[in-house]
Amino acid sequence: MSARFNYAGLVLVGMLAACGTGSPEHPDLERWEARASNVTIIRDDWGIPHISAKTDADVVFGLMYAQAEDDFNRIETNYLNAMGRLAEAEGEGEIYRDLRMKLFIDPDSLRAKYAASPEWLRSLMDAFADGLNYYLHTHPEVKPRVIARFEPWMALSFSEGSIGGDIERVSLRELEAFYGGQPAQVAAAHRTIAPPDNEPRGSNGIAIAPKNSASGRSMLLINPHTSFFFRAEVHVTSEEGLNAYGAVTWGQFFVYQGFNDRAGWMHTSSGVDNIDEYLLTTTSTADGHTYRFGNEERPVTSRTIKVPYKTSTGMAERSFTVHRTHHGPVVRAQDGKWVAVRLMEEPVKALSQSYGRTKARNLQQFRQTMELHTNSSNNTVYADADGNIAYFHANFVPRRDTRFDWSRPVDGSNPATEWQGIHSIDESPNVFNPSIGWVYNTNNWPYSAAGPDSPRRDRFPAYMETYPENPRGINAIRQLTGRRNVTLDTLIAIAYNRSMPAFDDLIPALLSAADGTPASDPLKTRLAEQLDSLRRWDRQWGVASVPTSLAVFWGEELWQRVINATDRGNLSVYEYMAGRTSPAARLEALAAASDKLAADFGTWKTPWGEINRFQRITGDIVHPFDDASPSIPVGFTSGRWGSLAVFGARAYPGTKKWYGTSGNSFVAAVEFGDSVRARAITAGGQSGHPSSPHFGDQAERYSTGTLREVYFYPDQLVGRTKRTYRPGK
Repeated sequence: MSARFNYAGLVLVGMLAACGTGSPEHPDLERWEARASNVTIIRDDWGIPHISAKTDADVVFGLMYAQAEDDFNRIETNYLNAMGRLAEAEGEGEIYRDLRMKLFIDPDSLRAKYAASPEWLRSLMDAFADGLNYYLHTHPEVKPRVIARFEPWMALSFSEGSIGGDIERVSLRELEAFYGGQPAQVAAAHRTIAPPDNEPRGSNGIAIAPKNSASGRSMLLINPHTSFFFRAEVHVTSEEGLNAYGAVTWGQFFVYQGFNDRAGWMHTSSGVDNIDEYLLTTTSTADGHTYRFGNEERPVTSRTIKVPYKTSTGMAERSFTVHRTHHGPVVRAQDGKWVAVRLMEEPVKALSQSYGRTKARNLQQFRQTMELHTNSSNNTVYADADGNIAYFHANFVPRRDTRFDWSRPVDGSNPATEWQGIHSIDESPNVFNPSIGWVYNTNNWPYSAAGPDSPRRDRFPAYMETYPENPRGINAIRQLTGRRNVTLDTLIAIAYNRSMPAFDDLIPALLSAADGTPASDPLKTRLAEQLDSLRRWDRQWGVASVPTSLAVFWGEELWQRVINATDRGNLSVYEYMAGRTSPAARLEALAAASDKLAADFGTWKTPWGEINRFQRITGDIVHPFDDASPSIPVGFTSGRWGSLAVFGARAYPGTKKWYGTSGNSFVAAVEFGDSVRARAITAGGQSGHPSSPHFGDQAERYSTGTLREVYFYPDQLVGRTKRTYRPGK
């Protein structure tokens, strides 16, 4: 035996002894240890892993190992959801969520796609599985809920890093009505495609051209609004050209929103209409079902899907006979007809694009990744060291006949409703290097993305965008218009400006209602002090601001009263609140808001920071909240009112205070040039373990928008390195 072999054997014996097990050597251990020996992980003083290796594949191995160290539970949960296996861990309540995923995600199909993938991508998927399996092998105390062994093909089930993928826009309630033995007829008003989420799962992206920056360099704001702790911060480098920093979704092996040494990218959820429903004309036959398409009667493909689920006595299983046409799976019924849904299903291309963009170092290379057209649910704001800035509209938009209303189900028997390919990049409402010197997106339409240099709405089909302008967009335009000499500090100040522009119309409407009410009205008399407070308010949020509390509680109260108004027509909720509600309704909502504040906090004169709180006391994915436990005041508010810095908070069972669970989750401000300068912050901290010093060490900075320096170069880690190690050691 060689000395090297003896050393490896001694290490293995030591590992087995430390684990307290006499199990035989794992058949993959030699390969895992060989990979591990090629990887270096540096943990900086914030616990953020900087992972380096010679090859991209070995970096992926180290990245997955490091992620598992920080929060294996979130990794496994993401894959349980992605593969339709949540019910195996969480029980019967997740059966239809699993069924929905299984309509689109089939392990046998993904195994075949993995086998047919290009070699470079297979090597990354192999490393993905190896990294997670090596972590489980070296940490026997970690007990997976379901997935005891990861396989390479599993990466294809979770190939795009959005918090809610396209599949999740299929209604679970209607799916259950169709496949659960309930009456198949569902009211037409209840659409499969969900309406826009009002709170506040969106994002902000801003790019500044060199002409508007103090340094003459381009700049990028990266500000995703997701559920807290949904992503971690990482830095990955290889000798094959990988050098990416940013936010990685737990369980994925690519930086989803971030930058490399030459370019950066920020995704914002898009309002593009790129998922379609088809009404089917079906016939029952002795062999099953057929559906009409043109002059044909085509067979409906039917198969059985089994959904295992956890019970108090062990595992049980439900079986479903599900149906599919060439349009896609049948997901509900409407007006006596089955409804099939069609969406982008290209996991190999999606994973290739997700990884490929991290290595794109200029606009041409980045655009080449966009040619794959699989970043289906996102717009992208881009900047690079060459001075380019860009807004790329949603990357997957089927070309369709504009005679049809694609916001509603179309006739699946009519061949004219077929997709006619995908819109090219040049056919989309993009912006490249506008003369105004900035681009932005806040999940609003692209028609204000660059102010006067924006795409013209009348040049694009209606399905290209369904979201309107929003208050965050109005705020962004105000902040960017006329800006010169922008620095990183300026960009951060823009991101955390305290304006709430939705109230610029709403508060005057309230005051007008009061002014028009007779002085003898007892409600006006009762609310005199509150109205005076709002009259003097500068409409800026802040932890010490009483008017912020009053305005937000009033706004929420009035919003809930009018959101389902039958006479709203095409008016936005904001327009209806400001222009169509009666003076009495506005004042009554203020009285109700005042009473709510007094009941919950003792007085309506409660500063916003005493209500709006950040709390992280456990590592649970569904976090419990407790007014008696420590929490931190947060000044910024819901994006509903136009704050660019977003904190989606509400009261929970047993609490009076409002606790945030989504909104600003990762924020980075980046300046490109010969070298990269960046600052960043993550909600709470890097680790999901309450015992870790990095569980909540960024919380105070997060609450105040005090971004920390990003350590992108080795010399920046000098004196800031807490641990250097190899996986498994």
